[in-house]
Amino acid sequence: MSEQHQANPFNEANTGLTGEIACVSCGASLKYKPGTDNLNCNYCGAENEIPHIPQEILELDFHEYIAKFEEAAPVTEVKTVQCKNCAATTTLPPNVTASDCPFCTTPLILEQSKTENVITPHALLPFKLNKNEASEKFRNWINGLWFAPNNLKKMALVTDSIKGIYTPYWTYDANTHSYYVGQRGTHHYRTVSYTAVENGNTVTKTRQERYTVWSMVSGNVDNTFDDVLINASNSLPREYADKIEPWPLHEIKSFTPEFLSGFLAEKYQVDLKNGFELAKVKMDKVITSSVRSDIGGDEQRIMECTTDYRDITFKHMLLPIYISAYRYNNKLYRFLVNGSTGKVQGERPYSTWKIVLTVLAVLIMIGIIVGIFSAVKG
Repeated sequence: MSEQHQANPFNEANTGLTGEIACVSCGASLKYKPGTDNLNCNYCGAENEIPHIPQEILELDFHEYIAKFEEAAPVTEVKTVQCKNCAATTTLPPNVTASDCPFCTTPLILEQSKTENVITPHALLPFKLNKNEASEKFRNWINGLWFAPNNLKKMALVTDSIKGIYTPYWTYDANTHSYYVGQRGTHHYRTVSYTAVENGNTVTKTRQERYTVWSMVSGNVDNTFDDVLINASNSLPREYADKIEPWPLHEIKSFTPEFLSGFLAEKYQVDLKNGFELAKVKMDKVITSSVRSDIGGDEQRIMECTTDYRDITFKHMLLPIYISAYRYNNKLYRFLVNGSTGKVQGERPYSTWKIVLTVLAVLIMIGIIVGIFSAVKG
């Protein structure tokens, strides 16, 4: 957790989130080559190294930012379009004439795109996997699904169905001090008598019976949190976005727009304050565990817990995700591939006829086995 602050952490030049970068050899548009620090030209094959000046990625003071710099944060002018179906807002690469929403496959109305200012990210994690590698991860995941529709497996063969998008995230650091009031439960055992009937006779027996003695307790616990990660997008299924973690955050780089060339980028929808409220939910699970451990005993009851959050810092970054959206029986399913690690998660449809055929096959097999046993016994 960094202790460093600046008088104004946002005195930096504005940079673009997307922009057309020309090849130094032939002038064609360059695309970022995943897993490298190079831009690649699809026309002449030249590779252009991304100029990158190493910079320390500072943890910015949460309260100081809100009080002094929120209105002065560097912004980038980008062309965005909002999907009329799912409301996701994505940036558009230059010269795009037609596109579908990467989150729900709805055709985007590019005539309704607009230019707006978005906060420039502090850092990003570049893509490591290219589209073909991500598609292969996706296909392997689908092939491992039981009762998946054949249409789904056919769709996985189409590389164009998967799109790379930089997704906005917040990370939060904090020290917490929690005061609690609760009860400690200690298990005790006593011998009790009971009667039972054995061989027609009533007999008296004993057994050990557990009971719990509760005592009031109170105390304090401290916790330190580092890089609590919050997805700042409402377009992705949050449950599955969390499941493609962990991210190798030790590999993040200071923001350089060239890494975005050839990829989409989403505008954040969860602001800094609301993001911290979501971070508190994650922190609360750890705090609750700490309180239970501090209470001790065999059982614990937490009656009251008040937490003070201190030394809160944050980063705004972009993380790489490949997305594939698929409609089956008029229902939308989305699949996510971690663009750095290749981990896959997503929603999946089931093939009703495959399930029915499997059930019938099992019933027929049971019938055959029963018939064989009956014949043997007969």
